[in-house]
Amino acid sequence: MTIAKVALVTGAGSGIGRAATLALASEGYSIGLLGRTRDELEKVAKEVRATGHQAITLVADVAHDDQMTEALAKLIEQFGRLDVVVANAGINGVWAPIEDLKPAEWDQTISVNLRGTYLTINKAVPHMKANGGSIIIVSSINGTRTFTSPGATAYSVTKAGQLAMAQQLALELARYGIRVNALCPGAIDTEIDDNTQIRDKEKTEIPVEWPKGEIPISNGRAGSSEDVADLIVFLAGTKSRHITGTPVWIDGGQGLLV
Repeated sequence: MTIAKVALVTGAGSGIGRAATLALASEGYSIGLLGRTRDELEKVAKEVRATGHQAITLVADVAHDDQMTEALAKLIEQFGRLDVVVANAGINGVWAPIEDLKPAEWDQTISVNLRGTYLTINKAVPHMKANGGSIIIVSSINGTRTFTSPGATAYSVTKAGQLAMAQQLALELARYGIRVNALCPGAIDTEIDDNTQIRDKEKTEIPVEWPKGEIPISNGRAGSSEDVADLIVFLAGTKSRHITGTPVWIDGGQGLLV
């Protein structure tokens, strides 16, 4: 009997996380959907089950140690293994001039994006060592290729940190057959921008005049969550078996304009 491989997707209730969940399920993975909003997770899990695949919802905050320990225990109890981790949960946080950015605002972005990624991997790796697998960290072009988003200091630091984490862990975990890569999306049509707080933009924005259409490959249109999900499926599977420690920019050429 063939045992279905198991994927954990954080931030699975919407945007890239939802698209990745559905794309991986279509490839036969059983899915652990992790996030903070039960209703969103249950809705996506229902979509997965409607395709005949298994799903479990895991309500947890990625920045909380105890909650993540409990969530991973439930996942393993349900499925018995873990093969793929998509560390996607994150926030844009507050974008503001550095002298105006409050310590609590800085800490919140660092906590969710960096501590959350660390805890996700920290809890997942012990369950992956036996069979190997793939860890995919959703970073950004901000902090890795571009630095022009006004006031996005905390956000950019976390995204640069996620890339460094991927490259460090690619070497550390290679002996177990675990690959670690970082996705770096540009403008993607998701809801995350709706939750971004930007203050005093005029004090921090870079006076760049863009060419017509700032995303060359699509005449200025933002990419879709499904574009990113397709790349996640590739990095999760055996067709990417020799790729690790690599940033993959998926931005339609946006980051090359600066």
